[in-house]
Amino acid sequence: MTKLITILIVLLALWGGWGLYKYWERFDDGKGASEVYPAAATSQVNPEQLSGLPDKLRDSLKAAYEQGAKGLRDWLKVYGRTVQDPRKAWIELDYCVASAREEPAEARKVFAGVKDRTPPSSPVWPRVKQLAKSYE
Repeated sequence: MTKLITILIVLLALWGGWGLYKYWERFDDGKGASEVYPAAATSQVNPEQLSGLPDKLRDSLKAAYEQGAKGLRDWLKVYGRTVQDPRKAWIELDYCVASAREEPAEARKVFAGVKDRTPPSSPVWPRVKQLAKSYE
């Protein structure tokens, strides 16, 4: 009987060791933090470096950000056609976040448009996935 208990303890120790090894391997197989923790990928994107915003519009966009949701909405109405993705998608997502409290239906509508036209290969995609639960 003691031999059976000893074998059972050894098997449980091996099984636990294997599980611990697999857990450790998730973090040590050369993956960056953005692959283990997808939310970390969002923080690595610098919206200033995204393409699609003409240089002549940078100052007016900065002023629109200072005015909040209303400023971004008005800016997008005036200049939205001249801005290209992925920067346009990022600005629209900022507008969604800023206007969610006052105009939730409008924020969901804008988010749906961004999500529909943003491919998974876009640098904006991690942020779209992060905000999806809030706007769907």
